[in-house]
Amino acid sequence: MKQLAILGSTGSIGRQALEVIDEHKDMFEVYALTANNNAELLIKQAIKYIPDTVVIANERKYPEVKEALEGLPVKVWAGADAIAQVVTASPIDIVLTAMVGYSGLRPTIEAIKAKKNIALANKETLVVAGELIMKLAKENSIRIIPVDSEHSAIFQCCHREYDNPVEKILLTASGGPFFNESIEGLQHVTKAQALRHPNWSMGAKITIDSATMMNKGFEMIEAKWLFGVSPERIEIIIHPQSIIHSMVQFFDGSVMAQMSVPDMKLPIVYALSYPVRFSSKMKRLNLFEIGEFTFYKPDTEKFKNLTFAFEAVKKGGNMPCILNAANEIAVSAFLNDRIGFLQMSDVIAKTMKIATFVPKPEYEDYVASDSETRKIALETCSKSA
Repeated sequence: MKQLAILGSTGSIGRQALEVIDEHKDMFEVYALTANNNAELLIKQAIKYIPDTVVIANERKYPEVKEALEGLPVKVWAGADAIAQVVTASPIDIVLTAMVGYSGLRPTIEAIKAKKNIALANKETLVVAGELIMKLAKENSIRIIPVDSEHSAIFQCCHREYDNPVEKILLTASGGPFFNESIEGLQHVTKAQALRHPNWSMGAKITIDSATMMNKGFEMIEAKWLFGVSPERIEIIIHPQSIIHSMVQFFDGSVMAQMSVPDMKLPIVYALSYPVRFSSKMKRLNLFEIGEFTFYKPDTEKFKNLTFAFEAVKKGGNMPCILNAANEIAVSAFLNDRIGFLQMSDVIAKTMKIATFVPKPEYEDYVASDSETRKIALETCSKSA
């Protein structure tokens, strides 16, 4: 029986992870649940799963959660410090990091230091501080199993390849809702349109990142750190069907691909059960229904965020951290109707030019860089509005 801590249990990945646990109650037990702001759902989850501890990041919601769980054998904590602390509890075997954005960095670091294996669904952790995270993972002899469908696919393709060298990673992308839209058409994109992803059901922030293709830029950076492949050897391919989740090309010319229907439960259960494959009730892939696969090159003139991601990882240092913070502010501004769709890229570009560059950052530098970048991006958003 594996004891799990689910960080971000009320989000899309967290909810699906709990559904996976429901299918395998004899294999998994929930030790801790955390949420940012959704106290109502966190309470319902706590009543159902009776974890040892729940944490609500928004401290104003603490009295609501505490009162609702009164009388149950569940500890109730609040705040970011509490989330970073709960992951170190000795009974925990796996920490599923499904928090959104930069907020996942600190608890992931604390979990690794406590020698907990990580099921990583928070790609921003590696975008912001990939070198630091991978160094800590090696020092503490823990596994980081990716939950992103693309990185899970790459991981599965490389499994049991016994260190055979990878020539190229072929990172697939759906293209999002605006793959066939013109630049002129993007000027008038609404929030509602951007939130309608053609293949995946995800949270608002990652859905917007998919629409701008920043998500794919982040995944390229994540792949660099997870698999030790330079960005020059990571090729992004638009695959609208979202059936091939990614491919790996080896030095003998062989290409291996992982395929399945687009359902996040598959990479979630694989990360939690690794190295064993558990049975699943998910729909099976029917190639006759699909008919054909298509592949296209991404349009970096239209989706500038991809270019920014390659530029950031090439420069290194804290530049990916700057990229992430600027993007989080820009996406928030778009979701709150303060800037337009194309203005998100403008805000990111301007912020990357202004924010302080640190060539060899330590953890404290990432914290300072994130704070400074957010202030700059907020000011840029205000001027762009």
